[in-house]
Amino acid sequence: MSTLADRHSGRQLDEIFRRHRRRVILAITLGYGFIYTCRLGLSIVKKPLIDGGIFSVEELGMIGAALFYGYAAGKFINGFLSDYFPPRLFFAGAIFLSALVNLVMGTSTLLWLSITLWAVNGYVQGMAAPSAVVTITNWFTLKERGRCYGIWNASHSIGEGLTFYVIAAIVAAYGWRYGFITPGILCIGVAAWVFAFMRNAPKTMDLPSVREWRGEPEPPVTEQSTWKTQRVIFSIKAIWVVAAASALMYVTRYAINSWGILYLQEARGYSLLDAGFFMAVNTIAGIVGSIAYGFISDKFFNARRPPANLIFAIIEIAALLLIFYGPQNTLMLGLAFALYGATLSGLMAAIGGLFAVDIAPRGATGAAMGFVGVFSYIGAATQEYVTALLIDDGVLANGAQQYDFESAILFWIGSSFVSMLLAASLWNTKVRY
Repeated sequence: MSTLADRHSGRQLDEIFRRHRRRVILAITLGYGFIYTCRLGLSIVKKPLIDGGIFSVEELGMIGAALFYGYAAGKFINGFLSDYFPPRLFFAGAIFLSALVNLVMGTSTLLWLSITLWAVNGYVQGMAAPSAVVTITNWFTLKERGRCYGIWNASHSIGEGLTFYVIAAIVAAYGWRYGFITPGILCIGVAAWVFAFMRNAPKTMDLPSVREWRGEPEPPVTEQSTWKTQRVIFSIKAIWVVAAASALMYVTRYAINSWGILYLQEARGYSLLDAGFFMAVNTIAGIVGSIAYGFISDKFFNARRPPANLIFAIIEIAALLLIFYGPQNTLMLGLAFALYGATLSGLMAAIGGLFAVDIAPRGATGAAMGFVGVFSYIGAATQEYVTALLIDDGVLANGAQQYDFESAILFWIGSSFVSMLLAASLWNTKVRY
């Protein structure tokens, strides 16, 4: 029986590959951008929930931590499962289930129910990233991976930008419930589009593998099972170091995402929309930074990640110092958030997954993402709880609440610094597979 490749000339085959690669990148980037709005709603409704007496700072920390613990479990378990199942089904299913949870979350004012819902949301969100990365490795070669991963990683910034400005504007106009309901409605439609638009792998369409199409040698085929291949990642010391560095980097990442708007409102006196604007600047810059990271590490360092990691980490820490201790003016704060967003997004691309995928065995891509992901989101969850404890919420003489972020800020910056040192220790690590 002839395959699709047999029935087309070389030029036609090239066009088929290019068309479906564009579709894949578009589907996973936009799909992941929109699913992100279903996890960030809590960040923009914290002040309305506090002001309305619905939840306290500590209770919001518990709800936020539930998302990250659920995500850590989801990313780890689903990371291993994603090497077995069609990524299109996993990816679209994650978006749809998260949308449903958000619709229910918009009706909840009970602490136990909100904690449970947000933990479930974290788990189903953990289905999306591993399946997206498996799709990238199915459709793109190692030499293209940094740029493609960088483009996909920009989806985080797209989702954050939509949440911190568009969804924030809707919340300001209609109330906190719409911080959950709006993303839920949007993502039901997005899930249907992704399932119709995305494709799993070239071979599922009777096409040759991407390496064969590119004229690159295929890696040796082993006879061992997928599970035995996945188990190899536990013996690679560099992946453990990447996981620890990622956990600390995620402390800072989600500290800014989860508490940045409250900090700008309480410590700097900005309105919700103004605070959302700074966070939108941060995320728009993240799109540029993520794509730039992939290009720089592929082109200037021959797909080596550690040199680019160090450059981005130094600038990221300098940007944090500028945000919290720099001149108190709007222009400088906007510049600092732009630098932070660009460099943090690049580090997310590398330390949060790409570097581990580069050094993991073929056939264990999802497992490598899941392994690093469980550390990353344990770090994020721990941050949520520790930050809530470190924020000093004293009461002024007039009865107003006063928040002191100083201890939390030192915790955030210190985590980024240690993450940088751990990532730099992998300077001579080579791609093994």
